[in-house]
Amino acid sequence: MKIGPVRLDNNIILAPLAGITNLPFRLLAKEAGCGLVCSEMLSSNGIVHGSKKTLQLFDSTPAEKPLSVQIFGADPFVMAEAASIVENSGADILDINLGCSVKKIIKTGAGVALMKTPAKAEAIFKSIKKTITIPLTVKIRSGWDRTGYQALEMAKIAEACGIDAITIHPRTATQGFGGAADWSLISSVKKAVLIPVIGNGDITYPDDALKMLATTGCDGVMIGRAAIGNPLIFSHIKAGLNNDDLPPFNIEQHFDIMRGYLNASVDYLGEVRACQMMRSRLGWFAKGLPHSSKFRESIRHISSRSEALERISFFQAVVKQHYHDRDSGITAGSTKSQLA
Repeated sequence: MKIGPVRLDNNIILAPLAGITNLPFRLLAKEAGCGLVCSEMLSSNGIVHGSKKTLQLFDSTPAEKPLSVQIFGADPFVMAEAASIVENSGADILDINLGCSVKKIIKTGAGVALMKTPAKAEAIFKSIKKTITIPLTVKIRSGWDRTGYQALEMAKIAEACGIDAITIHPRTATQGFGGAADWSLISSVKKAVLIPVIGNGDITYPDDALKMLATTGCDGVMIGRAAIGNPLIFSHIKAGLNNDDLPPFNIEQHFDIMRGYLNASVDYLGEVRACQMMRSRLGWFAKGLPHSSKFRESIRHISSRSEALERISFFQAVVKQHYHDRDSGITAGSTKSQLA
């Protein structure tokens, strides 16, 4: 798949996720086979005003390339200035957010609010397009009602302004992440424009991605919440696309990924800040595993890398014992967890 002149290894893309898709997480996704990783949604005002916290969010490394950086804002001139800074930082693709439905973003006229003001969105597209040379993409929602009219209108405006690709999350502004995504709208947007269209929404399992590609005709799929705690979803989707069998769950691999994420986060953020984040984030990887609630409780107050690694190793041993007992026919309750 190509976005402008940027060629991707495959058409499986990591969604920008606020508070999640920092450099360590993006590297996890890339190592798992993701074709394109995206930064967190960044404030154009924060970028232009040189916010240290904002600028750190698009730190990059060659190992994750290509990188897409997503920005939001409502002022065409500020957005263009921020876009120039992002390009000069080494980003390969710039993405504009027209999909965020968080109230504090909408109040500023940014995010999905721009789908109510197509003239302003068009001005932003044109202003940025004049400023940068890297590919420019946009992520949109259905709009503010279920007809999808605003999405189709915005897709056509984007194409006319020279946008290189569109991602569509077919939920309305008021739905947030609730209800079902209307995949038929992805098909409609694909038919309405000639540029690549990336589908997003309700991809929970690898088969969902394959189904979206087959039923909507979209050029690529974007994975968000399903990758949290399970970056291997990218390699599993790749296997499905290649008609390969999905590998069975591998306990050692799963826990090695947890350790890798912890270590990369500590190296990137420092031990104190990383451990504070890991108190919740390591719990993502426990979802669906036996004794997960006890593990989440056990990491609530971790304060050092060594302590976190110890908790991970203990949880791994408990999980392995659980599956051994199950496969050996040992009844539940004959062994006890000491995670608490």
